[in-house]
Amino acid sequence: MQQPNNASPAAPVGPDPSAPRSHRSTNRLVRAGLAVLLAAGGLVAAQAAGAQAAPAQAAAANPYERGPAPTEASIEAARGSYAVSQTTVSSLSVSGFGGGTVYYPTSTSDGTFGAVVISPGYTAYQSSIAWLGPRLASQGFVVFTIDTLTTLDQPDSRGRQLLAALDYLTQSSSVRTRIDSSRLGVMGHSMGGGGTLEAAKSRPSLQAAIPLTGWNLDKTWPEIKTPTLIVGADGDTIAPVATHSEPFYESLPSSLDKAYLELNGATHFTPNSSNTTIAKYSISWLKRFIDNDTRYEQFLCPLPRPSLTIDEYRGNCPHTS
Repeated sequence: MQQPNNASPAAPVGPDPSAPRSHRSTNRLVRAGLAVLLAAGGLVAAQAAGAQAAPAQAAAANPYERGPAPTEASIEAARGSYAVSQTTVSSLSVSGFGGGTVYYPTSTSDGTFGAVVISPGYTAYQSSIAWLGPRLASQGFVVFTIDTLTTLDQPDSRGRQLLAALDYLTQSSSVRTRIDSSRLGVMGHSMGGGGTLEAAKSRPSLQAAIPLTGWNLDKTWPEIKTPTLIVGADGDTIAPVATHSEPFYESLPSSLDKAYLELNGATHFTPNSSNTTIAKYSISWLKRFIDNDTRYEQFLCPLPRPSLTIDEYRGNCPHTS
């Protein structure tokens, strides 16, 4: 037989007023401890969410950053984090310059990249500056090492050819969709370095210029508005720094982001072979000004000091926009 239900109504939630005082104190301590744990859990969750949001906020602040955070080792390495592909451009398929080789990051998962065109020097071919192609491209750039129309072309002609190659690269080349045409730079060796100055003078929208042991009869460049890193060599007898790289640098506007790197124990032809110092500071300059990547400022400011590979370094710390 079912017994009648004589159970009392459920007791209200909360401390039992009839319980001894010691039990009520214990209950309050337990509830306080639970509150502290819940609050701590909320703080940890908030910190975790903040940690996840930080990279997203940084990416939003600068959508042009490419590759991992740099270290001294990463910018001195023979290759960066990107696998590189290359394609040959025949001189018969272009006008305004002599063809060349395009090096570019194989992956498209990071979006578009900035681009750099590099000119060889007097009597030279693209092979003389080819080492820079994969080295720079593996750091996250599309790089075009070009041949000039003739090996005897002067700096003003090489400047026009650098710009023609940039236009081809961004408008007609097979890799044009990989490039952000608003983020472009120029480099060059010897008369190609003189041509780099000519190109920057003609097209102020360029984001970076790097003449390497540059040669030009024009010694003054107050018109240049492009951030410029001038690389000279202490043992250069063809374009001595006293009559080329130094006056080039000194003539640039004082308000410009500019630097002068004089290589120690180097010659006019040092840029024609793989060189860690040239690569290190070229990468830092291109990253800072083409990609607007302030993570690379640490290698440009404070100014590098003289060393076994640097005879002298002048410049200003990059201006923040």
